[in-house]
Amino acid sequence: MSTLPPCPQCNSEYTYEDGQMLVCPECAHEWSATESSADSGDGDKVIKDSVGNTLQDGDTVTVIKDLKVKGSSLVVKVGTKVKNIRLCDGDHDIDCKIDGIGAMKLKSEFVRKV
Repeated sequence: MSTLPPCPQCNSEYTYEDGQMLVCPECAHEWSATESSADSGDGDKVIKDSVGNTLQDGDTVTVIKDLKVKGSSLVVKVGTKVKNIRLCDGDHDIDCKIDGIGAMKLKSEFVRKV
């Protein structure tokens, strides 16, 4: 069993040491071994929008790109306002309800804080 931490970018468990650096073979991300041990101490994950603003529960965001809804022919258009978001863990880190579409999850990289 490996005692190395998972990749901070893609959460891959197959990380390995290369000198002083840790390397992820799946996404090719490299980071310092001392940096990962210091980062693991803070339990709060900061979620930022596409321009770097910190998001919080209850914020209102705007979609910055047309997003196809998987499994249907619906599209979330650019400029759609999403009110009262909830932050969650995972790849899609925003839970929300969009008028006309319903409940869905969004990635923070496709929204901008209003």
